[in-house]
Amino acid sequence: MPYRILAAVLALTGAASASAADAVVVPKPVPYAEDSDIAGNIKRECDLGNTLADYIREYADKHHVEVRFAPDAKPEAPGRVLAVEIRDAVSSGNAFLGHHKSTSVHGKLYQDGKLIGSFKDRRDSMGGAFAGFKGSCSVLGRTVKAIGEDVGAWLAQPTMDAELGDLG
Repeated sequence: MPYRILAAVLALTGAASASAADAVVVPKPVPYAEDSDIAGNIKRECDLGNTLADYIREYADKHHVEVRFAPDAKPEAPGRVLAVEIRDAVSSGNAFLGHHKSTSVHGKLYQDGKLIGSFKDRRDSMGGAFAGFKGSCSVLGRTVKAIGEDVGAWLAQPTMDAELGDLG
C-alpha cells in the first residue's frame, strides 16, 4: 500500500512539472547589451556570459526547470525562450584596497513569441571572505553566480517587471 501512495505522488509531481514548464532556451554565452559601456578588459578576461548561462541552468534545475542552450535564442521561436543580456559590469577597487564589483542583467521570457515575464537583476560584491586573495574576475563571478540563482528561481514562477537581487 505505501508503495502505491509513493507511486501516485511521484506520478503527480512528474506530471505537474512536465506540464507547468517546458524547457527554456537560454543564450550561451549570455550576450552583453549592444549599448553597454562595459570595460573591454572585463569582456576579454572574465567570460561572464558563459558563466552566467551555466549558473542559470544550475539553479533553474534546482527549481525543476529544464534549460537548454542555444547560441542565439530568438524570442519569436516556438516554445519558451529567455532573452537575457548583461547590461553592466563594474570592477572598481582591488584586492588591496577592497573590491567593489557589480553586474546587472535584464531579461524577458517568451512563450511562442508572446512576452510572459520580465526582470531586472543586479548583484554587488565586495569579495566576501578572503577577498584580499581574490582577483577581479573571481569577485565578478560571485555576482554572476548570485544572478544565476535569482534567475533560476524566477524561471520557476516568472512575473512581469520583477526586480531581483539587490534591486528587490
